[in-house]
Amino acid sequence: MLEAITNLITKLLEFCTYYLSIGGPLFGMFLLVAEAFIPILPLNLFVALNVNTFGLLLGIAISWIGTCIGCFLCFMLFSTLSNKFIYKFMKKKTRERVEKVSEELKNISLSGLVLLITLPFVPSFLINIVSGIVGISKKKFLASLLIGKFFMIIFWGYVGKSFLESLTDIRAILYVVIAIAVGYLISKLVSKKMNIE
Repeated sequence: MLEAITNLITKLLEFCTYYLSIGGPLFGMFLLVAEAFIPILPLNLFVALNVNTFGLLLGIAISWIGTCIGCFLCFMLFSTLSNKFIYKFMKKKTRERVEKVSEELKNISLSGLVLLITLPFVPSFLINIVSGIVGISKKKFLASLLIGKFFMIIFWGYVGKSFLESLTDIRAILYVVIAIAVGYLISKLVSKKMNIE
């Protein structure tokens, strides 16, 4: 089983490397858009591929734009589906509970949402879906996404390590803490300037 997964990942990386050389930056962005919808795809590897193919600055820019587009599209999809389909299929008691929790989550601050998005090990797919379903405003989600993903992509582009390696490397942990702190401070400034709560 492990060998089959390793072979699959190897084939995926070979495929991606080949098409990055042909498709250029647009294919690099497409990988990150696809990752926002298919959580099993490895974000850190796609960022590393973009950085290795296009260089640090362009690779980070391509990855940031791609992941922001993908996450926002995923958010919009579930935002639309929640009103039209998801709530209609729930029983009345379940819907009332979900709506109660949704009201609490909807009131998450911009800084709180940025913190969630910046953490490299929190599944962005889940954040996109929940944010869409509970009805977080588009303005707040997009501002949080642009700030949080910027620092997360820099982390993966610069550190470029796997989940387990990052947990055991003190420098990687320090980079995460610094990225989160800077993202949090910027989100506070943006929150005041744009009047987003």
